[in-house]
Amino acid sequence: MNSPGSSQRLGSIDALRGFDMLMIAGAGNFFVLLGGKTDSVLVNIVAGQFKHPAWNGFTFYDFIFPLFLFLAGVSLAFSLNSTGHGDLPNSALYKKAFKRMLILMGLGILFKNASLPLFEPSQIRLGSVLGRIGFAGFVTTILYLNFSPRGRLAWVVGILLIYYAALYLVPVPGYGAGDLSFEGNLVGWFDRQFLPGRLLQKTYDELGLLTQFPALCLTMLGAFGGDVVRGNESDGKKLKMLGLLGLGGIALGLLWALHFPINKHLWTSSFILVTSGMAFLALALFYGLIDVLGFKKWGFFFRVIGVNSLTIYLLNGFVDFKYTSARLFGCLYRHAAETWHVVWQSSGALALVWLVLYFLYRHKLFLKV
Repeated sequence: MNSPGSSQRLGSIDALRGFDMLMIAGAGNFFVLLGGKTDSVLVNIVAGQFKHPAWNGFTFYDFIFPLFLFLAGVSLAFSLNSTGHGDLPNSALYKKAFKRMLILMGLGILFKNASLPLFEPSQIRLGSVLGRIGFAGFVTTILYLNFSPRGRLAWVVGILLIYYAALYLVPVPGYGAGDLSFEGNLVGWFDRQFLPGRLLQKTYDELGLLTQFPALCLTMLGAFGGDVVRGNESDGKKLKMLGLLGLGGIALGLLWALHFPINKHLWTSSFILVTSGMAFLALALFYGLIDVLGFKKWGFFFRVIGVNSLTIYLLNGFVDFKYTSARLFGCLYRHAAETWHVVWQSSGALALVWLVLYFLYRHKLFLKV
């Protein structure tokens, strides 16, 4: 652990990452638990937005991981242009990104399989959130250092079009071409043939092989967002550009979805465009409020989480905050209706998560890879 030191990164980026991680670290589950507890239609609608669709479709919770991939690209644009990195040769930056990818892949495998079944390799799941972030960051680093913005945009367009064509044109044995069902899609067949170990969904793994490619487009697009924010244009022009990119991505994604459904499980091209559009708008909102208008205080709550996102992701997998919450706060809500116990337990766990991160923040302890 160490201090992040001086950085070009803006407070809005850490705050937005903190908002995102809060959803992953328990806030999403908190909203789900609220569902059906009241007569409020609005509360029930919000609760429904924190459950993933069974297959095709979209809810707000589908946006959370893509937003994190996008923000990895935003930070990458700042990092590669910082004083410490800008003077290094490309070869050194490649090695650093490759090393980071390997570390994240290793942590991801450990996180998804703890305790690691070393003597049962067929039960080890290789796909992971951290591994996907590492791979996307490595590829984006290479493309960022070797291509102009227009060239990188061509890569994004090419990857999304090729992925679209592959899922519709490559025949899957026993199902044929263009089958996007749970059983017959190309993504699942590819994972079953070439991805060793345990597949999360049995017939495929949503963090498997082919979906790596459309997913990394989110990080590449995030780098565009980072370039916009760190550019020399006026704040007004930056916000306008982010807004246009956001609305354009959503519009194109919805249009493409008329033929290529929005599907998080398959990371369809329409899903990538919609979520990247939403990410551009979210970045514009946080950047506009915190760094342009100067409303910084409200973002502090999220920033405490955002500067230690890897820490809380790992802690949340290995520390049972809900158990601790029940032991510490159970006496406060044990006389409430029993159906509400899980809600109060979850809110207590969220409070503990934030307090742990605040302690690390105050002592300038940050886990970085």
